[in-house]
Amino acid sequence: MKNQTRPSTNVIEYSGYLCGLWKLNKSGKIRYIGLSNENPWGMMRFIEESKKNLPRMITIQNPYSLLNRQFEVGNAEVSMRENIGLLAYSPLGCGVLSGKYIQKKDQENSRLNLFKRFVRYSSNQSTEAAKLYLEIAKKYQLSLTSMALAFINQQPFVTSNIIGATNLEQLKENIDSIYVSLSADVLKEIEKVHEMIPDPAT
Repeated sequence: MKNQTRPSTNVIEYSGYLCGLWKLNKSGKIRYIGLSNENPWGMMRFIEESKKNLPRMITIQNPYSLLNRQFEVGNAEVSMRENIGLLAYSPLGCGVLSGKYIQKKDQENSRLNLFKRFVRYSSNQSTEAAKLYLEIAKKYQLSLTSMALAFINQQPFVTSNIIGATNLEQLKENIDSIYVSLSADVLKEIEKVHEMIPDPAT
């Protein structure tokens, strides 16, 4: 096995991060690395630094849902062109896109009841958008959860959909969303709501 020498670095902050990750990678403590909550410039900055014989980012973990589609503005293009897959978190907007809050079916241990600071998902705009998405789901005999997750699953830049559940029933519904394929008609109606209330939870 060839001796591994530490790559030359400079004072650029991004190189510092990658050099630390390089050492962890070479020591066998990690296999791959990724980003979280990064913008297009940051993604490209890390890609450029990786050309100095440093680890390359292969994933990015950012919020993405029907209530927050900001990833589509810039990040999605970088993701696809540079082969950095999105690990979408908060795909149900802290449970708002399950419909339980707008249908008054939430419990005391529901996320927004436990963590009041996530106000962006409980704003008037987010609530109104969720109601409109619920109408679409009902029209096409889908659950709002299935429709919201299937929308994410169908995006070409998504590598993984980070689901969350507090019981087995929710877990089953989340997993079963991989078998749901949204029709062109459903997608058109989703886009109409998005045009009316774009990214209410950003």
